[in-house]
Amino acid sequence: MSSDSGAESIAKAAKAAFEASQLIPSSERVKALQEIRRELEAAKDAILAANRADLEAAQKEVDAGRMSSSLLKRLDLTKGDKWDSMLQGVADVAELPDPTGIVTYANELDDGLELYRVSCPIGVLLVIFEARPEVVVNIAALAIKSGNAAILKGGKESNETTQLLSKAIQTALSKTAISSTYIQTIQTRAEVSALLDLDQYIDLVIPRGSNSLVKNIQNNTRIPVMGHADGLCSVYVDESADIRKAVLIVVDSKTDYPAACNAAETLILHDKILSTVWPEVAKALLAADVKLLCDEPSLAALRSLSPAPANLSTHVQPSTPESYTTEHLSLTLSVKTVPSLADAIKWINAHSSHHTDSIVTEDERAASVFCRGVDSAGTYVNASTRFADGFRYGFGTEVGISTGRIHARGPVGLEGLVTYKYMMRSKGEQGHVVGEFGVGEGKKKYKHRKFAASAVPF
Repeated sequence: MSSDSGAESIAKAAKAAFEASQLIPSSERVKALQEIRRELEAAKDAILAANRADLEAAQKEVDAGRMSSSLLKRLDLTKGDKWDSMLQGVADVAELPDPTGIVTYANELDDGLELYRVSCPIGVLLVIFEARPEVVVNIAALAIKSGNAAILKGGKESNETTQLLSKAIQTALSKTAISSTYIQTIQTRAEVSALLDLDQYIDLVIPRGSNSLVKNIQNNTRIPVMGHADGLCSVYVDESADIRKAVLIVVDSKTDYPAACNAAETLILHDKILSTVWPEVAKALLAADVKLLCDEPSLAALRSLSPAPANLSTHVQPSTPESYTTEHLSLTLSVKTVPSLADAIKWINAHSSHHTDSIVTEDERAASVFCRGVDSAGTYVNASTRFADGFRYGFGTEVGISTGRIHARGPVGLEGLVTYKYMMRSKGEQGHVVGEFGVGEGKKKYKHRKFAASAVPF
């Protein structure tokens, strides 16, 4: 079977599974998530063994210079509490309210003629991601809870782990009324290319990964794409910033998980803090082994320190224009000095990827101006950019982060995976027809009486 015909079979099966699922009660979706968590727990040893095999193979690629170390870090399912957080995410999503069937508009157009706007699933999702194998579980949980079918493609570096995670999900679905083809995985780029042409079956593409991955997908499909190409996040330290807060927030934004898209890549300084707050922030960053790419004012301030930090000569270098458009994904931070809050906002809007940006300030007006003036999916005050995450937002988990302006923006949870439809019901003895309404003798006028409704009554 060719990749094209195989991909079409997968897409058709996903669409059929989606359509069949629309008549299955939401309680069955919750049951499916509970079963998935149980299957994952039962298969933990095998899955982590597969993950270690993937890590060993990936390390060889890193050593050979064919893979970045940041990609390797994303692959590790045993890092910190990643496994437990993945399972907790499934449980949290199961407990969230059903995002479908919610009435957001109800209007009685005429006596006995009711119109409802009701939330409903998008359809079939194609999710393409690199390295992070837990994304398989995150996406599956959100898709199932929101009533969407999904086709998932992970990077080849996580194949062993992805296959066992997928097997656990398939086994769990087989114990419910939901088709096992509701969540499917694919392995090859050829299948992805073929699926990107199948807009008659697939309703939304969500890429998670490098700039080149996202751009390539955006340029090669007619299907709507939701996601972001870069995570160029910044922290602006205002002239009124508290030194202690600035140190904590900047260091956490950069070092908590440098390979994440919500890690800070640029530090912006008000020029009035170059001799006060900046030296303390810089010392803390250097102590955390962060390499600083500084513009002239910030560099001069550090070179005048006495005594100088021990690693100043090895970890502090002049910046270049490319420094501010690079997603480092490592312990590297670009530093820019500006003369005012207004200039900071202009800089961010011109150079960021509109993902997440934070201000450190004690000035309420500066905080308000920053949050409204910066055109990003997330604007924070005195908080780390690392909070830009669906789990931390209380979404249970996330399907990804969108920097677009249509439909969904920021971390995308359940609400970002539903759209709406209009349902109308006539309770008239002979139904309702448009010909009854208009201007002139014997014509009826629309009454347009809005009324409260939390669910469709039929």
